[in-house]
Amino acid sequence: MSRATLYRKIQKGTFPKQVRIATRCAGWRESAVNEWMHNPIFYHVDDVR
Repeated sequence: MSRATLYRKIQKGTFPKQVRIATRCAGWRESAVNEWMHNPIFYHVDDVR
């Protein structure tokens, strides 16, 4: 997916939020991305334990 789509999904809560690694660097928790990959259509940030 494109970068714009990814950030749009983050804003809507349909993709895991980023975790700040350094001042100009961010990433995602592997467990959160795996959860999203398991069921991307119905994923919502509130659903994550």
